[in-house]
Amino acid sequence: MTTAAQSPELERELESHRRELTGYCYRMLGSAFDAEDAVQETMVRAWRGIDRFEGRAALKSWLYRIATNVCLDMLNGKERRIRPLELGDPGGLDSPLTTRGEASWLEPIPDGQVLPGEGDPAQLAEERETLRLAFVAALQHLPPQQRAVLILREALRWRANEVAELLETSVASVNSSLQRARASLDSSELTPSEPLDPLDEEQQALLKRYVKAFEAYDMDAITSLLHEDAKQSMPPYEMWLLGREDILRWWTGPGIGCKGSRLIPTVANGLPAFGQYRPSGPGGSFEPWALQVLELSDGRIVGFTAFLDTERLFPLFGLPPVPPE
Repeated sequence: MTTAAQSPELERELESHRRELTGYCYRMLGSAFDAEDAVQETMVRAWRGIDRFEGRAALKSWLYRIATNVCLDMLNGKERRIRPLELGDPGGLDSPLTTRGEASWLEPIPDGQVLPGEGDPAQLAEERETLRLAFVAALQHLPPQQRAVLILREALRWRANEVAELLETSVASVNSSLQRARASLDSSELTPSEPLDPLDEEQQALLKRYVKAFEAYDMDAITSLLHEDAKQSMPPYEMWLLGREDILRWWTGPGIGCKGSRLIPTVANGLPAFGQYRPSGPGGSFEPWALQVLELSDGRIVGFTAFLDTERLFPLFGLPPVPPE
């Protein structure tokens, strides 16, 4: 006899929520790997409790309640994940390259893990907006309960009464938490970046020019693409740079080893991204060096984050160990 917990139909129904749950947990936790662990724990708890669950129409809400509790447990006692830009004043060529452990940093996530492949363009654009690195970083400043309310109400478009039921609180409490969360975000200095629109010809032309300029290491061409107040960071290094001139001095100074790199396009956090492979010696060989995530605004690059944890990030993004010939 097949029980509810052994039903293939139920398994497919649970799995159908994995992508959106991953997006929710990622916004809560700021880490693709923590989000994956949280969703897996959510599924395990759901399987264990499914025979006691009543009301299949509310399965989605039930899963989100479990996921919220899992995330709150994971956040308990942990320091929030940050970007180097939050650690103080920008550095320069002589700044020490101090590092922090991987658990300190906000991490990127592939769009394919959290966004549907197709759907309403306006809704997809809104979801990309709430995945931007700057936005997810700002979320980490909110108390966990406020964070959950804001994500459910603003990013996932739940009604106040639905959120109140999920969090076992009142609608008035939900509305109050949302108001405080919005006020906190409004006071944050978010980088004015635009989500990637695959059909935006201007964005695509800018990215083609960037790839051509970076692979040729043409600093004059790159100068025309960077905003004068662009920001660069390279987790796990704490140091970050502010301004086109300092960024270009870095690339022609300590970063000169990036000359001759190859780039493979991908997408992270609703933003354009590239797997960067740096020359690794004679014979034309290359090694994974960074996952570059670009932030664009008004036809210029305003943010450049090079995540150097390629051992974990390249497999996550489906990037090969060496660039194709």
